[in-house]
Amino acid sequence: MANKLFVGSLAWSATDDDLANFFGSAGTVVSAKVIMDRDTNRSKGFGFVEMSTDDEAKAAIDKLNGKELNGRPVAVSEARPRE
Repeated sequence: MANKLFVGSLAWSATDDDLANFFGSAGTVVSAKVIMDRDTNRSKGFGFVEMSTDDEAKAAIDKLNGKELNGRPVAVSEARPRE
C-alpha cells in the first residue's frame, strides 16, 4: 500500500490546513493539498494527503473514511496513479 491518499467529497470551503489538521489525528501528515480549479480558483471537491508511513495511511483510511470534515462526510481511499 502507498502512503498517499485520495480524499473525495470535500466541502467547497475545505483548505489545505483543514485537511492536514483532520488527518493529523491518524498520524504524521507529510503533505495535504486540496485540488483547485485553475480557471475559477475554487476547490474541485477533492484532494490528496500524504502520510509518513504506509501503516499511518491505512489507519487514516480506517479511522477517517466517512467522517465529517467542515460538515460533510469525506471519502478516503488509497490514491491510484494517473492512467
